[in-house]
Amino acid sequence: MHIHILGICGTFMGGVAALAREAGHKVTGCDAGVYPPMSDQLRTLGIELIEGYGADQLALKPDVFVIGNVVSRARLADGTPKFPLMEAILDAGAPYISGPQWLLENVLQGRHVLAVAGTHGKTTTTSMLAWILESASLHPGFLVGGVPLNFGISARLGGTATGERPFFVIEADEYDTAFFDKRSKFVHYRPRTAVLNNLEFDHADIFDDLAAIERQFHHLVRTVPPSGRVVFNGLEESLTRVLGQGCWSEQRSFGSAISDFTAQGEASDFEVLQRGRPVGRVSWSLSGVHNQLNALAAIAAAEHVGVAPQDAAQALGSFQNVRRRMEVRGSVQREGGAITVYDDFAHHPTAIRTTVDGLRRQLDAAGRTNERILAIFEPRSNTMKLGTMKSQLPWSLEQADLAFCHSGGLDWNASEALASMGSRAKVAAHIDELVNQVMAAAQPGDHLLCMSNGGFGGVHERLLKALSAS
Repeated sequence: MHIHILGICGTFMGGVAALAREAGHKVTGCDAGVYPPMSDQLRTLGIELIEGYGADQLALKPDVFVIGNVVSRARLADGTPKFPLMEAILDAGAPYISGPQWLLENVLQGRHVLAVAGTHGKTTTTSMLAWILESASLHPGFLVGGVPLNFGISARLGGTATGERPFFVIEADEYDTAFFDKRSKFVHYRPRTAVLNNLEFDHADIFDDLAAIERQFHHLVRTVPPSGRVVFNGLEESLTRVLGQGCWSEQRSFGSAISDFTAQGEASDFEVLQRGRPVGRVSWSLSGVHNQLNALAAIAAAEHVGVAPQDAAQALGSFQNVRRRMEVRGSVQREGGAITVYDDFAHHPTAIRTTVDGLRRQLDAAGRTNERILAIFEPRSNTMKLGTMKSQLPWSLEQADLAFCHSGGLDWNASEALASMGSRAKVAAHIDELVNQVMAAAQPGDHLLCMSNGGFGGVHERLLKALSAS
């Protein structure tokens, strides 16, 4: 089969492309501003990438066009289509399908799917779960919205399990499927093991309120079979409401004091308790309570497919996290201490707060309480661009010593939103200006924490280059 993927450089669609290629299909694709890291991964796989959405790509005549949710029927200011290839596909009556639907029909069918959903931590928890199953010699397939460092790739088909069904671990996104299918992506996956990691309001561009997202999460719960398991965060009232709408599968909770799975100890070294009984210990390089909760979720999900909690906890000791999750991009030595630059995917106020707090706890635990955190971020997600959560930004940055916001492309006033932080916060409309602001403030021993769900204009490399030159 020849498939041509529109929006191929997104993390999900790039993963679909990799799986299709591994399965022996001919894969081509297009995107606007073809960009790494997915473009690099796809080229390594020998997948042809075309710049833009020109209608001339109809001449490729694939068996089916796979449509990413970046594609729409939108028009430019001059009235021409933003995605002329999509218009040509519709006019020609050519076959097309969404990415999640193609995945269900061609990869997930007949497998034991373990799906990880939640507002935060999906990528990390999915990677943890895949690594636990890999360490148990179950050779799972997976599709992750990032690159797990233990595997070095974002997706693979995996092998055949020793039991009835091969396993497939997937990051289950609540964002909509395509312009012609407004259901959440995860509704297509039909998991036998579903993780509900957390749930709060996000994606203000497509959801009116939290209740609308809860409804989609319940649609996911409805697809889990009676022999399946729903693993949920016992600390989240929103998830209690979701399950209160009905659940027809086995349930396992984590996080709260009365949950099935709880943790005792610091986030970097803790005992795992199952209904109050010690069943394993996780000692690893990760920090933050959020990662402790992610670990409990992965352990509870792995138990459903036969991996003992003790073995799962031991496997997490060698877990290396995911690219762009508190990833150290480099450091520059200074008299008085190195200045370190980090890259993190945090793009929601809660995620920003969790990331900054995790780094602060890590420094405090190491006795480095005098070292500063400089939070450098851009409100780039659709929700943040709309300004829906701008009032939460000062709260999310409480643990940062200084904050630097890239305000380019925003329709709301970032300076006003951060005014309560006083001189601790600075705003810049351009990346060069932002770099200059950070450079003027940076001191030996500082930690420059860059947070965005995009490329952030290469700010990490610009900062490292400027630091090396100064």
